[in-house]
Amino acid sequence: MKTSLFAIAAALAGVPVGAMAQPAAPVPAVAASAETQATEGSGADGAVVLADPADPSRSLILAGAESGGIDVFDLAGKRVATHKAGNVIGLDLRADAAPGGGPLLVALDGKANAPKFFRVTAGGVPVPLALTGIKPGMTVAATCFSRSHRDGTLYLFLAGDKGEIEQWGLAPDASGGMSGRIARRWSLGSEIKYCAADDRGSVYFSQEAVGVWRFAAEPEAEIVPEIVDIVRLGHITEEAKGVAIASDGRLLVSDAKANRLNIYDPADDYAYLGSVALAAGADRVEDGGSVTVAGPVVIVADDDNSPEEPNFKIASWQAVLAAAGLPERPAVPAPETMPLARPTVETTPVETGGDAADDPAIWINPADPAQSVVIGTQKQSGLYVYDLEGKVLQFLPDGRMNNVDLRNGFRLGGRDVTLVTASNRTTKGISIYALDPATRKLTDVADGLQDTGLKDPYGLCMYRSAKTKKTYVFVNQTDGKMRQWELVATPAGKVRAKLMRDLPFATQVEGCVADDETGMLYTGEEDVGIWREGAEPRGGPARTMLAKVTDNPALKDDMEGIGLFAMDGGKGYLVVSSQGNDSYAVFRREGDNAYVGSFRIGADMAAGIDGVSETDGLDVSSMAAGPNFPHGLMVAQDGRNVSPPEHQNFKLVPWERVAKALGLEVGR
Repeated sequence: MKTSLFAIAAALAGVPVGAMAQPAAPVPAVAASAETQATEGSGADGAVVLADPADPSRSLILAGAESGGIDVFDLAGKRVATHKAGNVIGLDLRADAAPGGGPLLVALDGKANAPKFFRVTAGGVPVPLALTGIKPGMTVAATCFSRSHRDGTLYLFLAGDKGEIEQWGLAPDASGGMSGRIARRWSLGSEIKYCAADDRGSVYFSQEAVGVWRFAAEPEAEIVPEIVDIVRLGHITEEAKGVAIASDGRLLVSDAKANRLNIYDPADDYAYLGSVALAAGADRVEDGGSVTVAGPVVIVADDDNSPEEPNFKIASWQAVLAAAGLPERPAVPAPETMPLARPTVETTPVETGGDAADDPAIWINPADPAQSVVIGTQKQSGLYVYDLEGKVLQFLPDGRMNNVDLRNGFRLGGRDVTLVTASNRTTKGISIYALDPATRKLTDVADGLQDTGLKDPYGLCMYRSAKTKKTYVFVNQTDGKMRQWELVATPAGKVRAKLMRDLPFATQVEGCVADDETGMLYTGEEDVGIWREGAEPRGGPARTMLAKVTDNPALKDDMEGIGLFAMDGGKGYLVVSSQGNDSYAVFRREGDNAYVGSFRIGADMAAGIDGVSETDGLDVSSMAAGPNFPHGLMVAQDGRNVSPPEHQNFKLVPWERVAKALGLEVGR
C-alpha cells in the first residue's frame, strides 16, 4: 500500500490551529554531560547504547562513523575501539535478540546499500553474523528494529531515499545467522532518513521534507499514517531528522535547521511539549542528525561539530526534561499480551486480492486421517479444497461462496455421503455438494437452484439431529434474517432444501455452529455477542445470550467465525473469532458455556508463516488428522496474509498448541 498525497493533504488539513508554526521563542539550552572524541570516519550518524546492568556507568556507546565503520565510546566520550564494518550511516540494537542470546546490532552500510548484522560481545565488539534473504528494493537511508508486542517476532524496517518503507521478519537460521522474509511494503513519497520503534506497537519515520509519521509496527495491522508534526506548518522549521523514543513514551525529534530538539507526547495526541538546544560548552549542536534515547542517556549526532570534526553529544534525559520545564514520568509499561498459538501450515493464497477468503470447514478422512481436507470459501469466486499441507486439490468457480459447512452420514442414492453446503451470494441460494472420500473432491448434488429467498445469503452452518437423524442447514444475511432448512434427498440422487422456520436477529449476523449431540445452535450477532438456542426446528431451548461484547473486555466486535471442539462425554470448547482485536475467545461446551480465555495466532518466522489477523471464519476439530495434527486442529482465515504480502489464505494450527496456550484439554 502507498500513502497517497490525498492522505498527506488530509493530515495537513487536520492540523489544529494551535499546532501551526508560531513566532520563534528563546530555546532553553541543555548542557551536555560529555561529547565523544571525533569519529574515525567521514561523519557521525546513528548511535546505540550497550547497557551494563551490573554497572550502568560502564555502559558503552556504539556509533556510526560512516567511512570509519563503528566507533565504540564510553559514557565520558572516550574512544574505546574502532571496528571496520563498512560505511556505517545508521545503527540499532536489541538486547537478547541475537541467535543463542546476546545483543543484536544492525549497521546500515551505505556503500553496500545493505543492513549488516552483528552479535555484540564484551567490550562492545561487533561479531559479524550471516544475514540472508533481505534484498532491499531501494537505496536504503534508514533502519531500525521492532519487536512485536503480540508474539515477540523481531522485525527490521528499512526506509529509502524516495520514501519507500520495507518491513522484514527475522528469524535465526540453521547456520547460526539470521534470515529475513519481507512482511510488507509501502511508501511516503520522499526521503526518509531516520526511524525508531518502541516495541509497544509504534514505529516512527522522519520524512525530512515533510515531517514525522507514526505507523502501527505490527505487520498484521492496517497501514494508516498518523502525523506527529509537519515541516513549516507545525513546529519543525525546515528539516525533520533524527527521532527517538524515551522509556516514558515521549518523542525527541531533531528540528535540524533550528538547531534544537523537539519533544512530543504520543499519549496526548502527539502534543508538542517544547524544544531544547544541546551544547557542550560553547559548542552547540547544529543541524543535529540521529537522536538516541536509551534509559537515562540522550545522544545526538553532531556532524557539523566545530571545527568540522563529527562527533556525538551526550546528555541525560532528566536534564532535557528539566530544561524544557517538563516533569519526569515513569516508564510506559509493556502492553498486555494474550496467550499465543503458532500455525504450522498455511494454504495456498486465493487467486484474487482484497477481501476474498472467508470460511473453512474441516473434513476428517476416517480411512486415513492424514488424507483429511480443508474446504474454504472464496467469496469473490468459488470454493477451494486443500490438503493438510495447504495445497489446492480442487477449485470450484461456482459463485461468490461466503460460508461453508459439512456433515457426514447423509443418505443419498443408497449410500451415506458427506454433504457440503455453502451460501452462494451469486445465485442467492444454497450450493450443495457431496465429498468423494477417494478423490477428496466435491460434486454438485443440488436439485437445481436452492433459492434462500434472501437478498444476500451470508453466514451458514449445518446441523444433524441426534433425535431424528435429519440434516439441516442454517443461512443468514447481513440484516439479521436467518432461516433453517431441512436437506432432503430426491429419488434422482439429488438434494433439495425445505424451509422449516425463520430465526430473525436484530442486527447483522454471520458465524454460527450447531452442536449435534446437545441440539444447541450458537450464532454470532457481530456487534452484540454470541447467542444460544435450540437447533431443532420445533421445540428446544429459547434464545439466550451466551456472551455479550460489552460484558467482556477480551471481546471486541465483530464476533465472526465460530467453531466447536467436541470431546467425549459432552465436554469441549466453543472457539469464536473476536475480529476487533485479532484474537479468539474460548468458551466451555458444557454447562453455561463459561468463558475460559482468549488467545492469538502469532507468526512463526522460522517456519516462514505469518500470524493471523481480522479472521472471518474458522473451524476446529477434535479428531486426529494424521501425525501433524494428532489431537485435532484449528483452521482460521487470515484477513491480512503478510510475509510475504499475498492474497488471503487460511492458517492451520495443531490443537495442542491452542490447548497449551490456555491450559485446555487436548481432546481425544
